[in-house]
Amino acid sequence: MDCDDYQRAALRTARAKDAPDEFMHLVLGLVGEAGEIAEKVKKLVRDKNSDLAQLDRDDMAAELGDVLWYTAVLADFLGLPMNVVAQRNVDKLADRQRRAVLGGSGDNR
Repeated sequence: MDCDDYQRAALRTARAKDAPDEFMHLVLGLVGEAGEIAEKVKKLVRDKNSDLAQLDRDDMAAELGDVLWYTAVLADFLGLPMNVVAQRNVDKLADRQRRAVLGGSGDNR
């Protein structure tokens, strides 16, 4: 499945674009799902001494899927095909790698 195929499939379970406060719903949903991943990692650090062997990968896959769903639906809300979003990201990172600025911080490096 390519990114645009996934986006079309995700949209079958999305609310209408004109639903009340849909943009905020999607942004907060994305942040919330990313937060769930962070919470699971925090508990791995706190309770399991950061032992990655004890990480529930099936649970992480489910949470990553939720992040992907919100990303795909939010991208569509903004008129962005997922293939374009994915390609732009890969191009940006390749450019940073070429210029040896993958490390560090800031969007404009």
